[in-house]
Amino acid sequence: MAVAFTFPGQGSQAVGMGKDLADAFPEARRVFQEVDDALGENLSKLIWEGPEETLTLTANAQPALMAVSLAAIRALESRGFSLKGKIAYVAGHSLGEYSALAAAGFVSVADAARLLRIRGNAMQAAVPAGEGAMAAIIGLEQADVEAACAEAAKGSVCQIANDNGGGQLVISGAKAAVELAAKLCTEKGAKRALMLQVSAPFHSALMAPAANVMREALAGVAKNAPVVPVLSNVTVSPTSDPDEIARRLVEQITGRVRWRETVEWFGANGVTTLYEIGAGKVLSGLARRISRDVATASVGTAADVEAAMAALA
Repeated sequence: MAVAFTFPGQGSQAVGMGKDLADAFPEARRVFQEVDDALGENLSKLIWEGPEETLTLTANAQPALMAVSLAAIRALESRGFSLKGKIAYVAGHSLGEYSALAAAGFVSVADAARLLRIRGNAMQAAVPAGEGAMAAIIGLEQADVEAACAEAAKGSVCQIANDNGGGQLVISGAKAAVELAAKLCTEKGAKRALMLQVSAPFHSALMAPAANVMREALAGVAKNAPVVPVLSNVTVSPTSDPDEIARRLVEQITGRVRWRETVEWFGANGVTTLYEIGAGKVLSGLARRISRDVATASVGTAADVEAAMAALA
């Protein structure tokens, strides 16, 4: 009867997230202060008051979502909870992998905030505005989507960026190639092919400049073995080796987020419950579509903390 903690990625942000935790738990509020101090700005005010369009900017959303997730972790710990011995694995969706690693002690909260700010800025700067795109493909087999990407690429970049499960794949790359691939997917029978309102072609080969930035950034921070193994987005295998984790985080910038396989791996390796730690319930919804064998719960409010403590005691 194993439990894993999962941590949300970009898209789960909402103005006001984490305020309930900060009001109820001094330990949670201190996380937001740590992040503010690390970044040299009042990110907490933006998280709690908006405006939404500023919070949604990649460079803000990434450290903001991590802050909320770590606030939830500190709230649990204030009630006597410890990841070690209670949680079998941690994993996070894209930027959520940094939240998972900070929760497990791989890096400090301050370093996680700085790394995510660097990551967000580097991903935004990797491709000039308007040259990249992403699209969600609903209801088409992965092999057909891969074939459409290959046909559309024609020497440019077009690839699967996210395998979110439940029949949802996200493609990413050069704008013209992604648009053509989306059209081809529709012709192949996709239920929907929706261009996404994103600022860059994340998790594609076009992000190589950002991967180089993150390799250097990760080399400059103190790294510890996490207290529980982390399941990597790009390999869907657990590790506790700090150097290997850092390499996987660099590969993640250009690699596929294999979330469907992550949830399936959990189910095949004895995990019976996935707790989504932080803002929203996106990952819980995906998990329910991927596997009927894994229960889900979320910890994003003070009430959620108390419910989780009762269940995990």
